[in-house]
Amino acid sequence: MGDLLELTGRAEATHFWFRGFRTFLAPVMQEVAGGRRDLLIVDCGCGTGYNLARLQQYGRAFAFDLTPDAMRHARAAGRPLVRADMEHIPFRSGTFDLATSFDVVQSVPDDRKALREVARVLKPGGHAILNVTALDLLRGDHSVVWGEVRRYTAAGAARLVEDAGLRPVRIRYLFASLVPLMLATRTAQKVMRLAREPQGDEDLTVPPAPINAALTWLVRGEAALSLRVPMPFGSSLLIVARKP
Repeated sequence: MGDLLELTGRAEATHFWFRGFRTFLAPVMQEVAGGRRDLLIVDCGCGTGYNLARLQQYGRAFAFDLTPDAMRHARAAGRPLVRADMEHIPFRSGTFDLATSFDVVQSVPDDRKALREVARVLKPGGHAILNVTALDLLRGDHSVVWGEVRRYTAAGAARLVEDAGLRPVRIRYLFASLVPLMLATRTAQKVMRLAREPQGDEDLTVPPAPINAALTWLVRGEAALSLRVPMPFGSSLLIVARKP
């Protein structure tokens, strides 16, 4: 896990996927915040802690992660956090205005229990913003090395949040523009796994600058278009849900 977090830490600032994800996320955060800058926020499974700086634009952000490597990375970046998992969130009920979790839920053993915990720590009227992996046919080496348990469809994600007592506000596929490239890559990875297990996550390698720039603009273009035209598929799902 330490090596994977090292790779993530080196990629988050410049890799086209992370740049694209932040472009998708920004208008959602602004809409949920509604102009407020005093939200109490908890990031569930913060990884390297990179996203906390952005969350703190909207209020006071707390965080937790389960792995010692993540704790070390986030604390080295000056981020205060506690060690815990999403099935047992160590905060009182009704504490937070916003709970976030980016690419964690798919690796939690009991995702329903985790989402019930998210709902528990939210104030009435509070929101959850979650990003999860989508569509089983896009499972690849990234899924294997990160311990991914499942991938979601939009309908499955809606059932998950509803079972937790949350109301879906928006469930949107992301990265539709990358699906052809991902399908080709995942197919090649499946063939290679017949001979060997993956030793790392090549998806986190930043491509050469011209390719990285082109893919960044491709995804940012999709993000702009998706504000008007929902994508019918994608490799991720961005979920916004509200506690009644």
